[in-house]
Amino acid sequence: MRNSVRITSGTYRGREILTPGAGTHPMGEREKMALFNMISSYLSGARVLDAYAGSGALGIEALSRGASFCVFVEKNATAAKTISENLAKLGLDEAIFKGSVANFETDRNFDVIIADPPYDDFKVDEIVYLARFLNPNGILVLSHPYKITDIPGLILLKSRQYARAHISIFTK
Repeated sequence: MRNSVRITSGTYRGREILTPGAGTHPMGEREKMALFNMISSYLSGARVLDAYAGSGALGIEALSRGASFCVFVEKNATAAKTISENLAKLGLDEAIFKGSVANFETDRNFDVIIADPPYDDFKVDEIVYLARFLNPNGILVLSHPYKITDIPGLILLKSRQYARAHISIFTK
């Protein structure tokens, strides 16, 4: 049996979406609320990339809060299927890239990139790679397992710690 999480705010507030289960780590509700409080002013009409998407909860939350579209990147087949199910359940038709972040390609740039990589396989070089898809005034939101103050090519705007999770906001 799969678990579910709730959308915390916006158009889909209170709606439940499924999580894929093993192999993913859904962000805790407290951390998710903190993350979206930190970036709420960037979301209206934003083009969002949800990297390491898992259930798609973070991208769906961004859509619920006013983002214009979201592209989901997920390499785990079960998780990608769960994202499809969650989008269908909400009547959303968003793009899903079924592959690794390192292999993601697009001609689009994004206003907000949300990256919540697996903590046991955290790779700074993949975050640097994602930054190439960031608009000049956009932000990259990173959930990470330890304190990071420097990512090549990015400027740290703010960082907060919530239990084991760190949430940092970067720009170009």
